[in-house]
Amino acid sequence: MSKYLLDSNAVADCIFQRRGVDLRAMQVRHQGHVIGTTLPVIAEMLGGIEFSQTRERNLLILNRKLSFFRLWPFTLEVAREYGRIFAELRRNGRPMQVIDMMVAATARTLTDCIVVTTDSDLSAVPGLKIEDWTK
Repeated sequence: MSKYLLDSNAVADCIFQRRGVDLRAMQVRHQGHVIGTTLPVIAEMLGGIEFSQTRERNLLILNRKLSFFRLWPFTLEVAREYGRIFAELRRNGRPMQVIDMMVAATARTLTDCIVVTTDSDLSAVPGLKIEDWTK
């Protein structure tokens, strides 16, 4: 059994049934794998929803579909991993958005975790398995 951590774009595509990500997530889940995300991703989703023209509709859809995902918390262990990733990327001259480093840190603390994203920035994080479910 593998764990799949969906980043912000993948969660949005899954929830709003875009680009086949929702179908792939259901297929993977049916095979016994775990589909989840991290609370910072949900926070980013909520920020986008609060700013949108269709706030009420989007909030309703998110709340209705949130139970589909396992929600991995941002723990002290994840925060320590975040610090390591931050320093590693800084040393390599490769700064990254905070939310991306939080996703990467969460994924690296979970065993057998694959990050589902369309964000190529995450490929700069060593030790991260990445898949793009839109292809």
